[in-house]
Amino acid sequence: MPPVSPRVLAVSNQKGGVGKTTTAINLGTALAAIGERVLIVDMDPQGNASTGLGVPRETRRITIYDVVVDGRSIQDAAVQTAVPGLSIIPADADMSGVEIELSQADRRSYRLRDALAAQDRTGQTGYDYVLIDCPPSLNLLTLNAMAAADAVLVPLQCEFFALEGLSQLMKTIDMVRHSLNPALEIQGLVLTMYDRRNALSGQVANDVRAHFGDKVYDAVIPRNVRVSEAPSFGKPVLIYDLKCAGSQAYLRLAREVVARERQRRAA
Repeated sequence: MPPVSPRVLAVSNQKGGVGKTTTAINLGTALAAIGERVLIVDMDPQGNASTGLGVPRETRRITIYDVVVDGRSIQDAAVQTAVPGLSIIPADADMSGVEIELSQADRRSYRLRDALAAQDRTGQTGYDYVLIDCPPSLNLLTLNAMAAADAVLVPLQCEFFALEGLSQLMKTIDMVRHSLNPALEIQGLVLTMYDRRNALSGQVANDVRAHFGDKVYDAVIPRNVRVSEAPSFGKPVLIYDLKCAGSQAYLRLAREVVARERQRRAA
């Protein structure tokens, strides 16, 4: 029986500060904690996902830049993190130049997709999930992520302007479907930075659920100081403080993601 290709999810929202990188790091860790094999691809030139998983800048010898520009393999670039079952392809500031470097290149929007497909063909995939941490803008890096993805997972901050950014993201997804990746779908929306003391948080959550129905995950990520502290120690929050509310919320989210995936495969 041939190996099953990993489920590739682009963690994306064109609005900054909504918890994209935090969600990629901690969902990846939670999936690994429940037995899934996970690869995070850091597509953001800031490299925050790499830092948050304890990969120092000076050790990032092969990065996602080398994969999309120079054709290095996924296998060469992936670095095992301190979390068993979780690897990352790091990023650094070189990624800022990708747009210019690939301006005349063939299949410029499909570089990541082609690299993942090449990994599949070797039979050495070794991952159940690939999570791509996208930059907070629509550029060639985001297009590469969406062209490579099976679906988009959208972190959505429970604040008023979040809904405005969401309509922009939906237009982007439609554009990618028409031009690059007709099979792209929305995996789900995850509500982040939820503050139960704030009436607006509840109102935004209700509006999003009314509009998107069961596309919105039941798990809600609360505003939690331990989640904010963890990256400065180069650790996912589940390693930093497993018992805190944020860690438990990401574990619930991971179980939901896996349950949805099983339903999709069974359908």
